[in-house]
This record gives sequence, C-alpha cells and structure tokens, in this order.
Amino acid sequence: MVTYRSPREWERMREAGRVVARILAGTREAAEPGLPVAELDAVAGRILKEHGATSPFLHYKPSWAPVPYPANICVSVNDVVVHGIPGRRVLKDGDLVSVDCGATLGGYCGDAAVSFFVGTGDESGQRLLDVTRTALERAIAAAVPGNRMGDIANAVERTAREAGYGIMQGCGGHGIGTEMHEDPPVPNVGRAGKGMPLREGLTIAIEPMLHEGGSDEAHTLADGWSIATADGSRAAHFEHTIAITGDGPVILTAL
Repeated sequence: MVTYRSPREWERMREAGRVVARILAGTREAAEPGLPVAELDAVAGRILKEHGATSPFLHYKPSWAPVPYPANICVSVNDVVVHGIPGRRVLKDGDLVSVDCGATLGGYCGDAAVSFFVGTGDESGQRLLDVTRTALERAIAAAVPGNRMGDIANAVERTAREAGYGIMQGCGGHGIGTEMHEDPPVPNVGRAGKGMPLREGLTIAIEPMLHEGGSDEAHTLADGWSIATADGSRAAHFEHTIAITGDGPVILTAL
C-alpha cells in the first residue's frame, strides 16, 4: 500500500536525511588509501550515535537474504555494485567506492548514496560517476505530479544507454517513510508515460546503479549480500530520498 506523506512528515524525514548527509560526508572525508573499509562503518556509527539516530540497515533481513545485514552502512568497491559489507578490505589509491546509508530518527527514515574515488581517479571512472549522477538528477527532475513512475525509470535508463553503460537489474529505488523500504518500487528501467501516476505527498528513494562495462549482468558474492558486475567492470551508485510536492521534487537527504 502506498502512503502519501504530509509536509510535517517531510520535515521529520528531512531531519533523518540530514543525518544521512552527514554520514556520507564523513565517510567520504575519512576514505583514504590504507584505511580498512570497516573503519568507514565505525565513522557512520559515531555520527548516528551523536545525533540520536539508528541505522535501518543494521540487522535488516529481507526474504532473499541468507543472514541479517551486519553493518550500519553498505560500502561497495569497484566491481561491487551495491550491498557491499564493510570488512577487513583495505582501500587503495584509485578505488571507486560507493557508500549507501540510511538513518532512522524520530520514527522516520532517510536513505541516500554517493560514489567517489579514493585518492586519484581516472578519466573513464570519472565519466561513470558523472553520468550516474546525471541519471539521478534527471530522474529527480521527472518526479513531479502528473508524471508517471515510468518517467523516472526512463530518465535513468535513457541516460545510461546513451552513455553505453549497463544498469543493475533487480535493484532500484523504493518508497520510504516510517520504514526504509515501502511501496512503491522505483525501477531504473521503464517506459516514459507508463506506470503508477505520481502524486503530491509521495516520498521515494531514487537510486541509479550503472555499470561501466555496458553489461547488465551481475551476481551475488559468497557473503550473500554483495552484488558485483559479472564482467568485473566498475559500478557507481547515487541516491537521494525525495518528496514529490506541488512545487516540484524536494531532496530530503541534503544538508
């Protein structure tokens, strides 16, 4: 069932979203060559505690997962597209890192992701980052009353295909509010003008996940959570939680 939120609820989600934004900024600042990925999770944990928030990721177990998720955030490196578990892996110069995090504060949730280079990047990877960010911006711009869900999805798909990139299949955005994952699903592939009508009050997380190699194929790693590209190409992931309002989309996960 789709729930439509009030302006008062948007403000409560914005409070949670600011915590998410601080976590993304803090982990990005901390990420440097030689740092164990688990330290980024520790950074997130400290920021959550500082603001009296909790992680909706920690101990989350959807029906398809073999075990509950064991960390506060997801950290996906290079060919890992999404759901990477922070562990003993040490970051290296040139790694392309995606951090995905959520926060629950006062009964409401925020969810966002950002991708970046550790140390020195390269031109090809920077293009992937730029195109994925553009896909998110175009999808957000399409999130207006009177459009349909397919307009959001098609904005992502069109941006990716024009650049020659693959799109993570089987994963996408979602409704969000008092729970991290609510109806409706927000796909990254679809036809403009099709799908659920968009109405004021809908709060959703939009999250394009693009593959540098052009293939859509991916597989789940042995930990049961991390999903990596089948061809070993790098991936990028950007996400924001937004509210659809009569004045246009409002990002709820920005400082």
